[in-house]
Amino acid sequence: MPINELYQLFLKSTGVSTDTRKIEPGNLFFALKGPSFNGNEYARLALEQGASYAVVDEEPFCTDPERYILVPNALVALQNLAAYHRDQLNIPIIAIAGSNGKTTTKELLRAVLETTYSTFATPGNFNNEIGLPLALLMIKPKTKAAVLEMGARKRGDIAELCAIAKPTHGIITNTGKDHLETFLTLENTRKTNAELYEYLATNDGVAFVNLAYKDLLEEAAEVKQLITYGGQGAQYPGHVSNLFPFLEVSYQDGDETVVVPSQLIGKYNFENIMAAVAFGKVLDVPNQLIQRAVAAYVPSNNRSQLLSVGSNNFILDAYNANPSSMSEALDNLQQVDAKHKVAILGDMLELGTASYEEHLLIALKLKQLHLDQIILVGPEFGKVREKLDCMHFENIQQAKEWFDQQQYEDTLFLLKGSRGIAVEKIIAR
Repeated sequence: MPINELYQLFLKSTGVSTDTRKIEPGNLFFALKGPSFNGNEYARLALEQGASYAVVDEEPFCTDPERYILVPNALVALQNLAAYHRDQLNIPIIAIAGSNGKTTTKELLRAVLETTYSTFATPGNFNNEIGLPLALLMIKPKTKAAVLEMGARKRGDIAELCAIAKPTHGIITNTGKDHLETFLTLENTRKTNAELYEYLATNDGVAFVNLAYKDLLEEAAEVKQLITYGGQGAQYPGHVSNLFPFLEVSYQDGDETVVVPSQLIGKYNFENIMAAVAFGKVLDVPNQLIQRAVAAYVPSNNRSQLLSVGSNNFILDAYNANPSSMSEALDNLQQVDAKHKVAILGDMLELGTASYEEHLLIALKLKQLHLDQIILVGPEFGKVREKLDCMHFENIQQAKEWFDQQQYEDTLFLLKGSRGIAVEKIIAR
Protein backbone atom coordinates (compact mmCIF):
# COMPACT_ATOMS: atom_id res chain seq x y z
CA MET A 1 0.00 0.00 0.00
CA PRO A 2 1.45 3.44 -0.89
CA ILE A 3 2.37 5.54 2.12
CA ASN A 4 -0.12 8.29 1.26
CA GLU A 5 -2.96 5.74 1.31
CA LEU A 6 -1.78 4.32 4.63
CA TYR A 7 -1.66 7.87 5.95
CA GLN A 8 -5.29 8.43 5.02
CA LEU A 9 -6.22 5.35 7.05
CA PHE A 10 -4.17 6.72 9.93
CA LEU A 11 -6.02 10.06 9.80
CA LYS A 12 -9.34 8.22 10.06
CA SER A 13 -8.08 6.05 12.94
CA THR A 14 -8.03 6.77 16.66
CA GLY A 15 -4.27 6.36 16.79
CA VAL A 16 -1.59 3.73 16.43
CA SER A 17 -0.92 0.72 18.67
CA THR A 18 1.66 -2.05 18.74
CA ASP A 19 0.35 -3.76 21.90
CA THR A 20 -2.90 -5.76 21.98
CA ARG A 21 -3.10 -5.15 25.74
CA LYS A 22 -3.64 -1.44 25.01
CA ILE A 23 -5.84 -1.53 21.92
CA GLU A 24 -8.52 1.14 21.70
CA PRO A 25 -11.46 0.99 19.26
CA GLY A 26 -10.44 2.37 15.89
CA ASN A 27 -6.69 1.93 16.39
CA LEU A 28 -4.33 1.10 13.54
CA PHE A 29 -2.37 -1.94 14.76
CA PHE A 30 1.23 -2.60 13.66
CA ALA A 31 2.44 -6.18 14.09
CA LEU A 32 6.03 -5.66 15.26
CA LYS A 33 8.51 -8.42 16.03
CA GLY A 34 10.95 -8.86 18.89
CA PRO A 35 13.44 -11.46 20.09
CA SER A 36 10.71 -13.42 21.86
CA PHE A 37 7.47 -12.45 20.09
CA ASN A 38 5.89 -12.09 16.67
CA GLY A 39 3.26 -9.39 16.47
CA ASN A 40 1.73 -11.03 13.41
CA GLU A 41 0.41 -13.73 15.71
CA TYR A 42 -1.60 -11.10 17.60
CA ALA A 43 -3.05 -9.27 14.59
CA ARG A 44 -6.32 -11.19 14.68
CA LEU A 45 -6.71 -10.47 18.41
CA ALA A 46 -6.10 -6.77 17.74
CA LEU A 47 -8.94 -6.71 15.21
CA GLU A 48 -11.24 -8.60 17.58
CA GLN A 49 -10.50 -5.98 20.23
CA GLY A 50 -11.57 -3.15 17.95
CA ALA A 51 -8.60 -2.20 15.80
CA SER A 52 -9.69 -0.80 12.44
CA TYR A 53 -6.80 -2.39 10.51
CA ALA A 54 -3.82 -4.60 11.23
CA VAL A 55 -0.53 -3.95 9.44
CA VAL A 56 1.29 -7.30 9.09
CA ASP A 57 4.44 -8.42 7.29
CA GLU A 58 3.90 -12.17 6.96
CA GLU A 59 1.50 -13.28 4.22
CA PRO A 60 -0.05 -16.27 6.08
CA PHE A 61 -1.51 -13.82 8.61
CA CYS A 62 -3.11 -11.65 5.93
CA THR A 63 -6.38 -13.59 5.82
CA ASP A 64 -8.74 -10.72 4.97
CA PRO A 65 -7.59 -8.02 2.51
CA GLU A 66 -10.33 -5.74 3.85
CA ARG A 67 -8.89 -5.71 7.38
CA TYR A 68 -5.20 -6.60 6.97
CA ILE A 69 -2.53 -4.50 5.26
CA LEU A 70 0.45 -6.54 4.09
CA VAL A 71 3.80 -4.73 4.02
CA PRO A 72 7.42 -5.95 3.60
CA ASN A 73 8.35 -4.87 7.15
CA ALA A 74 5.90 -3.62 9.79
CA LEU A 75 8.49 -1.60 11.71
CA VAL A 76 9.70 0.18 8.56
CA ALA A 77 6.07 0.87 7.63
CA LEU A 78 5.52 2.42 11.08
CA GLN A 79 8.65 4.56 10.71
CA ASN A 80 7.69 5.66 7.18
CA LEU A 81 4.20 6.59 8.37
CA ALA A 82 5.70 8.68 11.19
CA ALA A 83 8.10 10.41 8.79
CA TYR A 84 5.22 11.17 6.41
CA HIS A 85 3.19 12.61 9.28
CA ARG A 86 6.15 14.72 10.35
CA ASP A 87 6.34 16.18 6.82
CA GLN A 88 2.84 17.59 7.30
CA LEU A 89 3.95 19.53 10.39
CA ASN A 90 5.29 23.05 9.99
CA ILE A 91 6.38 23.59 13.59
CA PRO A 92 9.61 23.58 15.62
CA ILE A 93 10.65 19.96 16.17
CA ILE A 94 13.17 19.94 19.02
CA ALA A 95 15.36 16.85 19.45
CA ILE A 96 17.18 16.04 22.69
CA ALA A 97 20.07 13.56 22.70
CA GLY A 98 22.84 12.92 25.21
CA SER A 99 23.98 10.61 27.98
CA ASN A 100 22.43 12.18 31.09
CA GLY A 101 19.58 14.59 31.79
CA LYS A 102 17.56 14.05 28.59
CA THR A 103 14.24 13.43 30.33
CA THR A 104 14.62 16.26 32.85
CA THR A 105 15.60 18.65 30.05
CA LYS A 106 12.64 17.46 27.98
CA GLU A 107 10.21 18.06 30.84
CA LEU A 108 11.65 21.49 31.61
CA LEU A 109 11.42 22.46 27.93
CA ARG A 110 7.84 21.27 27.81
CA ALA A 111 7.00 23.28 30.94
CA VAL A 112 8.57 26.46 29.55
CA LEU A 113 7.22 26.22 26.00
CA GLU A 114 3.66 25.26 26.91
CA THR A 115 3.26 28.58 28.72
CA THR A 116 3.15 30.14 25.26
CA TYR A 117 2.54 27.35 22.73
CA SER A 118 0.50 24.18 22.49
CA THR A 119 3.42 21.82 23.11
CA PHE A 120 3.89 18.07 22.68
CA ALA A 121 6.67 16.15 24.43
CA THR A 122 7.75 12.53 24.23
CA PRO A 123 5.72 10.47 26.72
CA GLY A 124 7.79 8.34 29.08
CA ASN A 125 10.77 6.82 27.32
CA PHE A 126 9.40 6.66 23.77
CA ASN A 127 12.84 7.49 22.45
CA ASN A 128 14.03 4.58 20.29
CA GLU A 129 13.33 3.26 16.78
CA ILE A 130 9.84 2.18 17.87
CA GLY A 131 8.99 4.74 20.53
CA LEU A 132 9.96 7.85 18.57
CA PRO A 133 7.70 7.03 15.57
CA LEU A 134 4.85 6.33 17.98
CA ALA A 135 5.49 9.67 19.68
CA LEU A 136 5.54 11.54 16.36
CA LEU A 137 2.20 10.02 15.42
CA MET A 138 0.69 11.43 18.63
CA ILE A 139 1.31 15.02 17.53
CA LYS A 140 -2.01 16.70 16.74
CA PRO A 141 -2.66 19.44 14.13
CA LYS A 142 -3.15 22.10 16.82
CA THR A 143 0.36 21.51 18.21
CA LYS A 144 2.73 24.47 17.79
CA ALA A 145 5.96 22.91 19.13
CA ALA A 146 7.22 19.37 19.77
CA VAL A 147 10.01 18.15 22.04
CA LEU A 148 11.34 14.68 21.20
CA GLU A 149 13.79 12.64 23.23
CA MET A 150 16.27 10.49 21.29
CA GLY A 151 17.99 7.51 22.89
CA ALA A 152 20.89 5.50 21.50
CA ARG A 153 22.78 2.30 22.20
CA LYS A 154 25.00 2.05 19.11
CA ARG A 155 26.48 4.09 16.28
CA GLY A 156 23.89 5.25 13.76
CA ASP A 157 20.92 5.23 16.16
CA ILE A 158 20.60 9.03 16.38
CA ALA A 159 21.05 9.45 12.63
CA GLU A 160 18.22 6.95 12.08
CA LEU A 161 15.91 8.83 14.45
CA CYS A 162 16.79 12.18 12.85
CA ALA A 163 15.86 10.81 9.43
CA ILE A 164 12.39 10.06 10.80
CA ALA A 165 11.81 13.13 13.00
CA LYS A 166 13.70 15.71 10.87
CA PRO A 167 14.33 18.07 13.80
CA THR A 168 14.58 21.83 13.26
CA HIS A 169 16.30 22.41 16.62
CA GLY A 170 18.50 20.12 18.68
CA ILE A 171 20.51 19.79 21.86
CA ILE A 172 22.96 17.22 23.19
CA THR A 173 22.84 17.43 26.97
CA ASN A 174 26.31 15.92 27.52
CA THR A 175 28.51 12.93 26.74
CA GLY A 176 28.92 10.34 29.49
CA LYS A 177 29.75 6.70 30.05
CA ASP A 178 26.29 5.29 29.31
CA HIS A 179 25.59 1.93 27.62
CA LEU A 180 29.29 1.03 27.43
CA GLU A 181 28.20 -2.58 26.95
CA THR A 182 27.15 -1.67 23.41
CA PHE A 183 29.05 1.58 22.77
CA LEU A 184 32.32 0.06 24.06
CA THR A 185 34.11 3.45 24.18
CA LEU A 186 33.32 7.00 25.23
CA GLU A 187 34.35 8.12 21.74
CA ASN A 188 31.60 5.96 20.21
CA THR A 189 29.10 7.55 22.60
CA ARG A 190 30.24 11.05 21.63
CA LYS A 191 30.13 10.36 17.89
CA THR A 192 26.68 8.78 18.13
CA ASN A 193 25.22 11.75 19.99
CA ALA A 194 26.96 14.09 17.52
CA GLU A 195 24.86 12.61 14.72
CA LEU A 196 22.18 15.07 15.85
CA TYR A 197 24.43 18.08 15.20
CA GLU A 198 25.50 16.55 11.87
CA TYR A 199 21.85 16.40 10.82
CA LEU A 200 21.24 19.99 11.87
CA ALA A 201 24.37 21.15 10.03
CA THR A 202 23.23 19.65 6.73
CA ASN A 203 19.59 20.67 7.11
CA ASP A 204 19.92 24.31 8.22
CA GLY A 205 18.85 23.54 11.77
CA VAL A 206 19.52 25.31 15.06
CA ALA A 207 21.91 23.70 17.56
CA PHE A 208 21.96 24.50 21.27
CA VAL A 209 25.28 23.79 23.02
CA ASN A 210 26.40 24.06 26.63
CA LEU A 211 29.46 26.32 26.48
CA ALA A 212 31.18 24.20 29.15
CA TYR A 213 31.47 21.20 26.83
CA LYS A 214 34.28 21.86 24.38
CA ASP A 215 33.76 18.49 22.67
CA LEU A 216 30.16 19.38 21.85
CA LEU A 217 31.20 22.81 20.58
CA GLU A 218 33.56 21.05 18.19
CA GLU A 219 30.85 18.67 17.03
CA ALA A 220 28.49 21.59 16.41
CA ALA A 221 31.08 23.72 14.61
CA GLU A 222 29.49 23.12 11.19
CA VAL A 223 26.02 24.21 12.31
CA LYS A 224 25.39 27.71 10.99
CA GLN A 225 22.78 28.62 13.60
CA LEU A 226 24.46 28.00 16.95
CA ILE A 227 23.03 28.99 20.35
CA THR A 228 25.21 28.70 23.46
CA TYR A 229 24.04 28.55 27.06
CA GLY A 230 25.55 27.84 30.47
CA GLY A 231 28.16 29.96 32.23
CA GLN A 232 30.01 33.18 31.57
CA GLY A 233 30.60 33.90 27.88
CA ALA A 234 27.53 32.06 26.61
CA GLN A 235 24.77 33.82 24.71
CA TYR A 236 22.47 32.82 27.57
CA PRO A 237 24.67 32.79 30.70
CA GLY A 238 23.61 31.90 34.20
CA HIS A 239 24.96 30.74 37.54
CA VAL A 240 23.88 28.74 40.57
CA SER A 241 22.57 31.17 43.19
CA ASN A 242 21.48 28.51 45.71
CA LEU A 243 22.21 24.78 45.96
CA PHE A 244 20.23 23.31 48.85
CA PRO A 245 17.61 22.27 49.65
CA PHE A 246 16.57 23.09 46.08
CA LEU A 247 18.59 24.41 43.16
CA GLU A 248 18.14 28.08 42.29
CA VAL A 249 19.57 29.55 39.10
CA SER A 250 20.02 33.18 38.09
CA TYR A 251 20.52 34.40 34.54
CA GLN A 252 21.11 37.75 32.97
CA ASP A 253 18.83 39.19 30.29
CA GLY A 254 20.21 42.60 29.38
CA ASP A 255 20.11 44.69 32.53
CA GLU A 256 17.64 42.34 34.20
CA THR A 257 18.73 39.57 36.58
CA VAL A 258 16.16 36.78 36.54
CA VAL A 259 16.13 34.48 39.58
CA VAL A 260 14.70 31.04 38.81
CA PRO A 261 13.81 28.87 41.81
CA SER A 262 13.20 25.18 41.22
CA GLN A 263 12.12 21.99 42.93
CA LEU A 264 15.16 20.14 41.58
CA ILE A 265 18.19 19.03 43.55
CA GLY A 266 21.79 18.83 42.41
CA LYS A 267 24.17 21.25 40.74
CA TYR A 268 24.10 18.99 37.67
CA ASN A 269 20.57 20.25 36.96
CA PHE A 270 21.94 23.75 36.35
CA GLU A 271 22.63 22.90 32.71
CA ASN A 272 19.16 21.40 32.27
CA ILE A 273 17.50 24.55 33.59
CA MET A 274 19.71 26.81 31.47
CA ALA A 275 18.88 24.75 28.38
CA ALA A 276 15.19 25.41 29.05
CA VAL A 277 15.96 29.11 29.56
CA ALA A 278 17.84 29.29 26.25
CA PHE A 279 15.08 27.57 24.30
CA GLY A 280 12.50 29.78 25.97
CA LYS A 281 14.34 32.97 25.05
CA VAL A 282 14.97 31.88 21.45
CA LEU A 283 11.29 30.98 21.04
CA ASP A 284 10.13 34.27 22.60
CA VAL A 285 8.83 33.04 25.95
CA PRO A 286 8.79 35.97 28.44
CA ASN A 287 11.14 35.79 31.44
CA GLN A 288 8.28 35.75 33.91
CA LEU A 289 6.76 32.69 32.25
CA ILE A 290 10.14 30.91 32.09
CA GLN A 291 10.62 31.62 35.77
CA ARG A 292 7.13 30.43 36.68
CA ALA A 293 7.34 27.26 34.58
CA VAL A 294 10.66 26.08 36.03
CA ALA A 295 9.56 26.87 39.57
CA ALA A 296 6.36 24.85 39.13
CA TYR A 297 8.01 21.75 37.64
CA VAL A 298 8.00 18.88 40.12
CA PRO A 299 10.34 15.97 39.28
CA SER A 300 8.93 12.47 39.51
CA ASN A 301 9.78 8.85 38.75
CA ASN A 302 12.80 8.83 41.11
CA ARG A 303 14.59 11.64 39.26
CA SER A 304 16.23 14.48 41.22
CA GLN A 305 13.70 14.32 44.05
CA LEU A 306 14.22 15.47 47.62
CA LEU A 307 12.19 13.62 50.23
CA SER A 308 12.03 14.29 53.96
CA VAL A 309 11.32 11.65 56.59
CA GLY A 310 11.50 12.98 60.14
CA SER A 311 14.81 14.80 60.57
CA ASN A 312 16.36 12.98 57.58
CA ASN A 313 16.51 14.06 53.94
CA PHE A 314 16.82 11.73 50.95
CA ILE A 315 18.19 12.74 47.57
CA LEU A 316 16.36 10.26 45.38
CA ASP A 317 18.03 10.01 41.99
CA ALA A 318 17.52 6.31 41.34
CA TYR A 319 15.85 6.17 37.95
CA ASN A 320 19.14 5.16 36.36
CA ALA A 321 22.89 5.45 36.76
CA ASN A 322 26.10 5.35 34.78
CA PRO A 323 29.64 6.28 35.87
CA SER A 324 29.23 9.91 34.77
CA SER A 325 25.92 10.55 36.53
CA MET A 326 27.07 8.63 39.63
CA SER A 327 30.18 10.79 39.90
CA GLU A 328 28.17 14.00 39.52
CA ALA A 329 25.70 12.87 42.20
CA LEU A 330 28.57 12.22 44.60
CA ASP A 331 30.11 15.61 43.84
CA ASN A 332 26.78 17.22 44.65
CA LEU A 333 26.51 15.29 47.92
CA GLN A 334 29.99 16.51 48.87
CA GLN A 335 29.02 20.14 48.23
CA VAL A 336 25.80 20.12 50.23
CA ASP A 337 26.00 21.17 53.87
CA ALA A 338 24.55 18.53 56.20
CA LYS A 339 25.28 17.25 59.71
CA HIS A 340 25.61 13.63 58.55
CA LYS A 341 25.90 12.17 55.04
CA VAL A 342 25.26 8.62 53.83
CA ALA A 343 25.55 7.25 50.28
CA ILE A 344 23.41 4.24 49.33
CA LEU A 345 24.53 3.19 45.86
CA GLY A 346 23.35 0.40 43.58
CA ASP A 347 25.22 -1.25 40.72
CA MET A 348 25.65 0.60 37.42
CA LEU A 349 24.41 -1.80 34.75
CA GLU A 350 25.05 -2.21 31.01
CA LEU A 351 28.77 -1.44 31.30
CA GLY A 352 30.01 -4.69 29.74
CA THR A 353 33.72 -5.37 30.13
CA ALA A 354 34.25 -1.91 31.66
CA SER A 355 32.06 -2.74 34.67
CA TYR A 356 34.78 -3.70 37.15
CA GLU A 357 36.98 -0.72 36.33
CA GLU A 358 34.09 1.78 36.49
CA HIS A 359 32.80 0.44 39.80
CA LEU A 360 36.35 0.52 41.15
CA LEU A 361 36.71 4.18 40.14
CA ILE A 362 33.51 5.03 42.03
CA ALA A 363 34.77 3.10 45.05
CA LEU A 364 38.03 5.05 45.01
CA LYS A 365 36.09 8.31 44.71
CA LEU A 366 33.93 7.33 47.69
CA LYS A 367 37.08 6.70 49.70
CA GLN A 368 38.05 10.37 49.28
CA LEU A 369 34.69 11.84 50.34
CA HIS A 370 34.80 11.10 54.09
CA LEU A 371 31.10 10.28 54.32
CA ASP A 372 29.58 9.07 57.58
CA GLN A 373 28.57 5.79 55.96
CA ILE A 374 28.62 4.03 52.59
CA ILE A 375 26.17 1.27 51.67
CA LEU A 376 26.67 -0.58 48.39
CA VAL A 377 24.08 -2.82 46.74
CA GLY A 378 24.59 -5.38 43.97
CA PRO A 379 27.13 -7.95 42.77
CA GLU A 380 29.19 -5.47 40.71
CA PHE A 381 29.90 -3.26 43.70
CA GLY A 382 30.53 -6.48 45.64
CA LYS A 383 33.61 -7.09 43.49
CA VAL A 384 35.23 -3.85 44.66
CA ARG A 385 33.92 -3.57 48.23
CA GLU A 386 37.28 -4.63 49.70
CA LYS A 387 38.57 -1.20 48.66
CA LEU A 388 36.24 0.45 51.16
CA ASP A 389 35.21 0.18 54.77
CA CYS A 390 31.51 -0.10 54.02
CA MET A 391 28.33 -2.17 54.15
CA HIS A 392 27.50 -4.32 51.13
CA PHE A 393 24.37 -6.24 50.17
CA GLU A 394 23.81 -8.52 47.19
CA ASN A 395 20.32 -7.13 46.51
CA ILE A 396 17.97 -4.37 47.57
CA GLN A 397 15.77 -6.68 49.63
CA GLN A 398 18.68 -7.52 51.95
CA ALA A 399 19.65 -3.86 52.14
CA LYS A 400 16.13 -2.78 53.04
CA GLU A 401 15.79 -5.39 55.79
CA TRP A 402 18.97 -4.06 57.35
CA PHE A 403 18.10 -0.38 56.78
CA ASP A 404 14.69 -0.71 58.43
CA GLN A 405 16.41 -1.73 61.67
CA GLN A 406 18.64 1.35 61.80
CA GLN A 407 18.06 4.65 63.55
CA TYR A 408 19.24 7.81 61.81
CA GLU A 409 18.80 11.45 62.77
CA ASP A 410 19.74 14.67 60.91
CA THR A 411 21.17 12.67 58.00
CA LEU A 412 21.28 13.42 54.29
CA PHE A 413 21.11 10.27 52.14
CA LEU A 414 21.97 9.89 48.48
CA LEU A 415 20.04 7.05 46.79
CA LYS A 416 21.54 6.32 43.36
CA GLY A 417 21.69 3.23 41.15
CA SER A 418 20.61 1.67 37.89
CA ARG A 419 16.94 0.93 37.30
CA GLY A 420 17.45 -2.80 37.68
CA ILE A 421 18.65 -2.38 41.28
CA ALA A 422 15.63 -0.28 42.40
CA VAL A 423 17.48 1.56 45.19
CA GLU A 424 14.33 3.58 45.90
CA LYS A 425 12.84 0.52 47.62
CA ILE A 426 15.09 1.31 50.58
CA ILE A 427 12.58 3.94 51.72
CA ALA A 428 9.40 2.29 50.43
CA ARG A 429 6.68 1.72 52.99
